[in-house]
Amino acid sequence: QVQLVESGGGLVQPGGSLRLTCAASGRIIRINDMAWYRQAPGKQREFVAGIASGGSPNYADSVKGRFTISRDDAKNTVYLQIDSPKPEDTAVYHCKAGVKTMTFSRSYVDYWGQGTQVTVSS
Repeated sequence: QVQLVESGGGLVQPGGSLRLTCAASGRIIRINDMAWYRQAPGKQREFVAGIASGGSPNYADSVKGRFTISRDDAKNTVYLQIDSPKPEDTAVYHCKAGVKTMTFSRSYVDYWGQGTQVTVSS
């Protein structure tokens, strides 16, 4: 019903920059929360940043001041600007969206993308 596709990952040097994009498509009535998570090898998936529709962004302490989340509701897209990355930011980055798919329902369902690899290395 709903697909989330991430793009923009790759190899970046420490201190560089990268912009991730996540586009949602399918049967979408409305999207509420959108967020980025990441999972490094051997570690659990962790929250990176999130933003609600019309709301303020929030960030994990480890990325505050370096990462910026934004969204374009007309395009059902969420972005993650990564500045001054560190080697410990290396992970697969996944986006998540809370989507309303039925007109007369108040329910939102969480959908996940497959992820995009970000590797920070010199």
